[in-house]
Amino acid sequence: MNHLYHNRSDRELADLVLQGDREAFRVIMERTEKLVIHIISGMVPVREDREDLAQDVYLKAFRHLSGFRYEAKLSTWIARITYNACVNHLRKKRLPLVDPAISEAIDAPDDAGDPFALLSERQLAGILQQAVARLSPLLSTLITLYHQAGLGISDIAHITGLPDGTVKSYLYRARKQLQQHLLTIYQNKEAL
Repeated sequence: MNHLYHNRSDRELADLVLQGDREAFRVIMERTEKLVIHIISGMVPVREDREDLAQDVYLKAFRHLSGFRYEAKLSTWIARITYNACVNHLRKKRLPLVDPAISEAIDAPDDAGDPFALLSERQLAGILQQAVARLSPLLSTLITLYHQAGLGISDIAHITGLPDGTVKSYLYRARKQLQQHLLTIYQNKEAL
């Protein structure tokens, strides 16, 4: 990231972009790319579609930057654009909400005892990632935004357009589904 832009606020960067400074927009992209990738990855199963959506998101953000009203953080505004683009993409493609291809068995160690204590962090991360991928795109995105991107309930509500209480309820539901999936894996491995 260019050091001239490092300490600039969202408003300053947006103003620079609106004055024609494309480098400032690149800084905005660098600041928000992880969040955009988290949302798109959680909602869109096809890699090529993900890349196209990311480009579309930043194109929309660039085109509509003059409409940004600073009612939320710039990253939250771009996250909302991303979320809406993903929802529209899923509707247009008529894609299923849960990817049925993610149902393969997961290898766990044969040792007795607590399997989660025996798993390496990498294995556990893989199991958890597969479990999150089994959730609907909305629940997967909420879990990702809350636990991986570290956003608060109000930011997530702003991004998704859902009321705070609904976000909390859906997060609870997503955690319960993850818990059930992980317990099923544990019980199936224990029965072997």
